[in-house]
Amino acid sequence: MITATIIVITVLVSIRAFKDHALTEKLIFHPPSVKQGEWHRLFSYGVLHADYAHLIFNMFTLYFFGMDIERACKLTLGETPGSLCYILLYLSSLLVSILPTYFKHRENTSYFGLGASGAVSAIIFAYMLINPMNFMGILFIPIYLPAFLFGIIFLLISLALDRKQTGGINHSAHITGGIYGVVYMAVVFFLLADVNLVRSFIGKIRIDSLSNLFHFGF
Repeated sequence: MITATIIVITVLVSIRAFKDHALTEKLIFHPPSVKQGEWHRLFSYGVLHADYAHLIFNMFTLYFFGMDIERACKLTLGETPGSLCYILLYLSSLLVSILPTYFKHRENTSYFGLGASGAVSAIIFAYMLINPMNFMGILFIPIYLPAFLFGIIFLLISLALDRKQTGGINHSAHITGGIYGVVYMAVVFFLLADVNLVRSFIGKIRIDSLSNLFHFGF
């Protein structure tokens, strides 16, 4: 089970890095170090997290959505091709989601980044593409929206917060990762299985009335 393996590796490395600062320094995303040839940092930052809350949130989200996307890849493309498709989605999302940050901060020696949020965003948006009418919400907030609407709102909020550059959160990684997840799934499924996810997405969206757009309750 690929999702479980990713989670186990990330949890083990993150927990060790909480106490091993030397390990953190070797793996954390640091643009100037990448510029000097330490390319592994474009991926390794994804197994590090700031604290337990950060780690638990990302891994819980990855498990919830990742299992579904892993299953969809295998059912559509076959066991081995589907597994490779899913692994490549996750790894390439780590790379693509951090590239805007790299180009923006490649001369900034004081900038550091960590966390799998960019790749997790790619997984979430891949889920939204496949299941646009499945209802989604935010933990402890009793309002649920169709996945496609949730995604639109998420992107708009992330864009606004990214412009303000507040909170120490890399919103550009969330945005880039989310968009990349949609593009990756649409292109790969179309090329390898002749499955048009965009057409399917449009066909699944149903807006009959406002009552269909919101669900309330825990």
